[in-house]
Amino acid sequence: MKYRLVIFDFDGTLADSFPFFQSVYNGLADKHGLKRIEGDQVALMRSMGTRDIMRHIGMPAWKMPVVAKSFIGLMSENAASIALFGGIADALLALADAGVALAVVSSNSEQNVHRVLGPGLSSLFSHFECGMSVFGKASRIRKVVRQSQVGAGEALYVGDQGTDAEASAKAGVAFGAVAWGYAPAETLRAHGPVEEFESVSAMLAICSAAGATLNTPG
Repeated sequence: MKYRLVIFDFDGTLADSFPFFQSVYNGLADKHGLKRIEGDQVALMRSMGTRDIMRHIGMPAWKMPVVAKSFIGLMSENAASIALFGGIADALLALADAGVALAVVSSNSEQNVHRVLGPGLSSLFSHFECGMSVFGKASRIRKVVRQSQVGAGEALYVGDQGTDAEASAKAGVAFGAVAWGYAPAETLRAHGPVEEFESVSAMLAICSAAGATLNTPG
């Protein structure tokens, strides 16, 4: 088996929450004194790194936890409207059946993660490390690897942003970049991911013990 442990980011990797973020962002911007983002700016923002985005919208580092708390609260109220990406549920079930240990490391709240996954899929995961800053994931990834009692070389962190790649590097585990999340594939490619997943089924094929593909939607 190539990876005994696969750790997932949540927003933009498992959950298709970006449309919801877009729908509430300008309200959050007005509340917290940030620059609003209009429709024609979205594509540009997706190609920018997190620190560049913070500078662009005028969000100092000290304000990030406050804004994140507001967003997490809104998401908690609207969790029923947020879906997993197509094929994710089947892929998680297949990975678990293949003996791959699953975990989540996310800046979102554990409550929101459970609500969107639902009890059935949540039960497939052995560890949830949630609620940290997007810049504080590395220590949580190391914690999951340590508690899972696998070697760092047998672990993979799957995410959709440059901060996920940076966290993987700091934690000493391989990074798998997904093509369906927030950042474009070419942006993530600049971080040198060990794995690139063009579709959900491709992720399963690379991570599973049998290496078999699933007929899941991308």
